[in-house]
Amino acid sequence: MPLPFDDLEPVVLSVIVPAYNEIAVLELCHRRLRGVMEGIGLPYELLYVDDGSHDGSGEALMALASQDRHVRTIRLSRNFGKEAAITAGLDHARGEAVILIDADLQDPPELIPDMLAAWRSTGADVIAMRRRHRSGESWFKRGCAHLFYRLLSRLSEFPIPEDTGDFRLLSRRVVDAIKRLPERSRYMKGLFAWVGFPTHEILYDREPRAAGHSKWGFFGLVRLALEGVTSFSAAPLRWVTGLGLVTAAAGAAFGLFIVLRTLQGHPAPSGYPSSMAMMTFLGGIQLLSVGLLGEYVGRIYVETKQRPRYLVRDMGETAGRPASRRENGQEPCNEEA
Repeated sequence: MPLPFDDLEPVVLSVIVPAYNEIAVLELCHRRLRGVMEGIGLPYELLYVDDGSHDGSGEALMALASQDRHVRTIRLSRNFGKEAAITAGLDHARGEAVILIDADLQDPPELIPDMLAAWRSTGADVIAMRRRHRSGESWFKRGCAHLFYRLLSRLSEFPIPEDTGDFRLLSRRVVDAIKRLPERSRYMKGLFAWVGFPTHEILYDREPRAAGHSKWGFFGLVRLALEGVTSFSAAPLRWVTGLGLVTAAAGAAFGLFIVLRTLQGHPAPSGYPSSMAMMTFLGGIQLLSVGLLGEYVGRIYVETKQRPRYLVRDMGETAGRPASRRENGQEPCNEEA
């Protein structure tokens, strides 16, 4: 179990900000978040999770935590990925409501009051922010994201909101439910939907990055898409099985056709190009099937090792607070829930 920060005062609203090499935008991000939270007037905490940055982001966040009593910082021992960073934030958040937001400011902090108002008025446990427009992104990325969300929604055995990222509000009982889930390989957007609590959507326009550049390359997005599909659906395995049956039936029918024509006195068909085309086609299907099966087996392999989802390097909080458990001689937080 993680060792949380000391419960020094009640917190109504926790804001989790995962960050990886975001030094160019951290100051602006904190200034905007702080302005919004002060305007709300509720007890709050800003929980920054540094996911093994190597551009000075971790040091900047630790310094920020020592100066601002509302800021707490968790530095992971290395880059475990955004899903692990979000998990670390959820494990340590103390608020009755928890908001997830990226440090790049593509999701405007100024919408937080609207999320809080919807949480109070609707009684929903999840306030999901659905993207109406994605500024600053190429048509290719927007198109791929559009197709992926709809494909995942149709493959999944339960509804996963389309065009909805990590920007959302979660009630305490949703956070507690997520913390009970044991899997190591995580696709958080799917897990938020899987727990099944009442959800209310708010449409918004996503802004361009305030500074810096995206850490998600093409292959990183493909890997995340595979993670989402294999985490919440076995349909691809059934599709491959169906494709194998259709291919086998077509091959058997073609073989029977050749035998019957030969018995009727027609010459047997020949041709090197057609044979190579058929062999290449069948070989491609076999490799695709083995690769897909390997994705599922790989997930089982990861889960059986039971390694922690993340390891914590250190934590930061305002100087002058009562001594933390680590300072009192207890073990540092280095495991997941």
